[in-house]
Amino acid sequence: MDSQRRSEFPALEAAGSSSSFFDYVSRSHPGLLPFGQVLPPGSMPATPHGTTIVALTCTGGVVMAGDRRATMGSMIANRHIEKVFPADKYSVLGIAGTAGIAIDIVRLFQVELEHYEKIEGTLLSLEGKANRLGAMIRANLPMALQGLSVVPLFAGVEPEEPAGRLFSYDVTGGRYEELEHHSVGSGAVFARGALKKLWRPEMGPEEAVAVAVEALVDASDDDSATGGPDLVRQLWPVVYVVTQQGATRVSPETLAAVVETITARRMAERREA
Repeated sequence: MDSQRRSEFPALEAAGSSSSFFDYVSRSHPGLLPFGQVLPPGSMPATPHGTTIVALTCTGGVVMAGDRRATMGSMIANRHIEKVFPADKYSVLGIAGTAGIAIDIVRLFQVELEHYEKIEGTLLSLEGKANRLGAMIRANLPMALQGLSVVPLFAGVEPEEPAGRLFSYDVTGGRYEELEHHSVGSGAVFARGALKKLWRPEMGPEEAVAVAVEALVDASDDDSATGGPDLVRQLWPVVYVVTQQGATRVSPETLAAVVETITARRMAERREA
């Protein structure tokens, strides 16, 4: 679009001059944002919530996994929900909290990173991505205070860097870099205990995937809001591996084999707790 054409559409010109799509929409059309609505007073209706996400570092990258269950109060709202998404080629984002708002924030974050790359002609740094996600979570604070909170887990690699990094957040948008591994959601305390025992330095991606799945299995054993692998429906966790080659989703066939190995070992050990 030439300069004369752009001057006829000042809003488009403002969007094109900013590397942040989120900032542009916040200024020009705040009502379009996932958290841009004003809710009436009163008690909130029950809404689907996503739960447990785990992430851990491995040789050359990171692994992130999430279970497939969404709950609404004491009910199972959905058994097929996906809670882990590629943010861009070199990072992934897992969501816990109010499912509808969380998924919209994921989409907004994906557009934010794509817009930056188109405007600047380069990828945003991993640190920059983590900071921009924190700004979005901070903008959701008014909704969080009304019970519609979103708590993500972000992980990725920096091109040409040898190791991956993990970032957690609180509902105020506070950003915290985690070392080795982390988990968020209602089953996080159980998953984190498993990660502490199973994670080790220099583990490869394949072993890290098995550790992530076993941590989710442990979480589902003690947390009713976390869904374990479903052998009847053939539902497995959503698992991504991020390395210098990019973010890759682990295939259902691979996850089925991992779950079978974990189940067979626990049956042989006659595990009860």
